[in-house]
Amino acid sequence: MNPTDDKSRAKTALQLHRQYHGKMQTMPRCPIRGLEDFSNWYTPGVAAPCREIEKDPALAYEFTNKGNTIAIVTDGSRVLGLGDIGPLAGLPVMEGKALLFKYLGGVDAVPICLDSRNTEEFVNIVKALQPSFGAINLEDIAQPKCFDILEALRDELTIPVWHDDQQGTATVLLAGLTNALKVTGKHLHLIKIVMFGMGAANIAVYELLKASGVNPENIVACDSKGLLHSDRRDIAQRRDEFHRKWQVCGETNPDKLQVDIGLAFDQADVVIAFSQPEPGTIRSEWIKRMASDPVVFACANPQPEIWPEEAKCAGAVIAATGRSDFPNQVNNSLCFPGVFRGVLSVRANAITNEMAIAAADELANVAESKGLSIDYILPRMNEWDAHARVAVVTAQTAVKQGIASRDIADVELIKEIEAIMTNARKSTQVLMDAGLF
Repeated sequence: MNPTDDKSRAKTALQLHRQYHGKMQTMPRCPIRGLEDFSNWYTPGVAAPCREIEKDPALAYEFTNKGNTIAIVTDGSRVLGLGDIGPLAGLPVMEGKALLFKYLGGVDAVPICLDSRNTEEFVNIVKALQPSFGAINLEDIAQPKCFDILEALRDELTIPVWHDDQQGTATVLLAGLTNALKVTGKHLHLIKIVMFGMGAANIAVYELLKASGVNPENIVACDSKGLLHSDRRDIAQRRDEFHRKWQVCGETNPDKLQVDIGLAFDQADVVIAFSQPEPGTIRSEWIKRMASDPVVFACANPQPEIWPEEAKCAGAVIAATGRSDFPNQVNNSLCFPGVFRGVLSVRANAITNEMAIAAADELANVAESKGLSIDYILPRMNEWDAHARVAVVTAQTAVKQGIASRDIADVELIKEIEAIMTNARKSTQVLMDAGLF
């Protein structure tokens, strides 16, 4: 399979972005029939809900859109495969994220691109924004500060905080891995895994794999300087800054394989790559050293570490990438609209590993119910039922964990979530049919 002409796509994208001046706008969600409606929605009528919220802050979820509005916050320090392009250049990506939140999850999302590289300042700004939002989605922030920001905000905010490059990536990867192992007849707790690239994405994947019961001793990880092991002095010297990476050094690769990255692939069942976006970063001869029926997740964007066709020619039975023009796309959009829809619907105050694992399991179940194959281990973005099912199980898990403040029966929860998601898509179609864009 030949990759889609990226230059042609870039040209088309530029034309469309210029034509529409971006992807999001603000629209009323209430009727406006005349002057009397203005009197209810604004002054003098608006004073009444203000007074009620002053007495009971929880009523903000009843009288405003706080409970369905999230912030997408970035500093633009690590955007997609583009790197450190800054907050302004990252705005098109954040708008795109807001589009997916709304269209796929019925969630109103506001892009907030902060011109700050100071971790403490970043945290304080987001803390100050808390009254306006029901949840925070962190996006495209370089490591290691992305971990520090996430931890600080989770500790100090009373609304859910999620870093999609970490938790979102890990959730979808776990779903794809679950089904890939069903296809190949292997078991999650027994396989040998190579983790190729140990940035924010794969650190989060590693932590979620551990939470799912994977033995770290069955993992060999590597970064741009080689294999991770407990004798890596360069990481040890910066262990306070990169303490998660140092933890990986101590928990994985018990044989202390060091020199040749290719050694890590010997008899490995799975490689999970989030590294350099350049085909050839993973070599076909390394794939040939893997165990029978190997699975390759080459997830760098915009280009994978190895083209799927090349990986299969080298022996991979299943190849997955981050791209939509190949089978088995590993894309965060499969989970974040549903996860946020779920937490907002039950007013959860956090997003836990248990919720992420439940979402991953449900994503895997959706694909399995439609028939797994070597070219279909994950639902596609336009399989609308997947987003609703993820939302429901995420919400249900939050309720079971006792971190949801809204108690709603499952039947009503399902009905409500499906209605909100359907309304978002239908509203867009109505505007298109009316020729408004």
